Amino acid sequence: MCRAIAVFLLLIFSSIAWATEVLGVRYWQAPDKTRLVFDSSGPVKPKVFTLDNPRRLVIDLPQVRLKSAIPQPKKKLRFLRRVRAGKPRSGVLRLVLDLKTEVKPKVFPLAPNAHYGHRLVVDLFAKTTAGSQPKAKAKVVKKNPIEKARFREVVVAIDAGHGGEDAGAIGRRGTREKDVVLAVARKLAKLINEKKGMKAVLIRDGDYYIGLRKRMELARKAKADLFVSIHADAFRHARARGASVFTLSERGASSEFARWVARRENQSDLVGGIKLQKKDETLARVLLDLSQTATREASQQIAREILEELKKVGKVHSRKVQQAGFMVLKSPDIPSVLVETAFITNPQEERNLRSSKHQWFLAKAIFHGILDYFAQEAPTGTILAEERRHVIARGETLSGIAHRYGVSMKRLMSYNALPHTRIRPGQVLRIPLEG
Repeated sequence: MCRAIAVFLLLIFSSIAWATEVLGVRYWQAPDKTRLVFDSSGPVKPKVFTLDNPRRLVIDLPQVRLKSAIPQPKKKLRFLRRVRAGKPRSGVLRLVLDLKTEVKPKVFPLAPNAHYGHRLVVDLFAKTTAGSQPKAKAKVVKKNPIEKARFREVVVAIDAGHGGEDAGAIGRRGTREKDVVLAVARKLAKLINEKKGMKAVLIRDGDYYIGLRKRMELARKAKADLFVSIHADAFRHARARGASVFTLSERGASSEFARWVARRENQSDLVGGIKLQKKDETLARVLLDLSQTATREASQQIAREILEELKKVGKVHSRKVQQAGFMVLKSPDIPSVLVETAFITNPQEERNLRSSKHQWFLAKAIFHGILDYFAQEAPTGTILAEERRHVIARGETLSGIAHRYGVSMKRLMSYNALPHTRIRPGQVLRIPLEG
């Protein structure tokens, strides 16, 4: 009897010890890294080391077993050839990553979230540029080189939320937020790049994840004049609907202000082109406060313009600009807004988000909101700032000026509050950025 109980307990403990299984793996290629995500039935404690000749990354997982054969990547990956699995000793699963070149790996577990269970993430960075920022790419329409030499373009950083392992919200039909917002972001980039004097930079231009702070850093590296983050909202019931536009809340701004001041001693940060490292603490606080105040005001104005345009596309969730402490909005020197395009958990809005036609409506609404802002507040030294004003010369007509700038006479008269078409030499007209 005792022996039977002992055998029974041994079987139970053996089952518990082997309770964790590797269920599968997913692959992503980002601009700066190759990412693998191993799904598991429970938490794992990886032991990582590398081997040479040939180059391999080895991950030992004690008390873990493989549920089924590991699928190989369907697309070519920058650093990875293939993944193998073995059993070097009893009770240990060994994952072997055959590498194409020397890498700097980063291996860490992730706890379950709303969409995934336990995961083990493996990031492979180039050895010489590990941790470097991804190179954001966007198609840019060729500009006049002479004009570019005199005046710069207005740069808009477009951030498609989520990506890669982070699918974002998921609709009832399986529509993933990361996919639809990237589609809208690419359409918005196309519109911006086709506009003389403007350039778009896509922070994420593929299915990969970028950390929230790195998104801000990429925008600053691109010397962006505006940061627009695009998302799709979600709620626990399907009735919630409509677009929203957010800026950083006062509380979020205050906490980020404190973090930036604390970093002053450790590194040189640029705020509005001013290095803070060598400034005394009081001056640094004043400069940051002035920068943040101006940035918040600009963010609010841009958000209002975008929201007004979104009202023309469909229902909005709130008729006023909302405020929240979103991490991606916390850059103190770049006006930043977050656009929730719709509720992906609403069946009708999910269908809209899947529609390329509706995605264009959204992109155009955001674009026109941005144009309306820069028509009034184009940064000094930019092409947009220079083309906003036209000094009337002798012999010119209003219709001729309208034709030259590609706007309607009605739009030009309305924009300048002209009661009639008569103009005089020396008179200055403000030129709208679009017809």
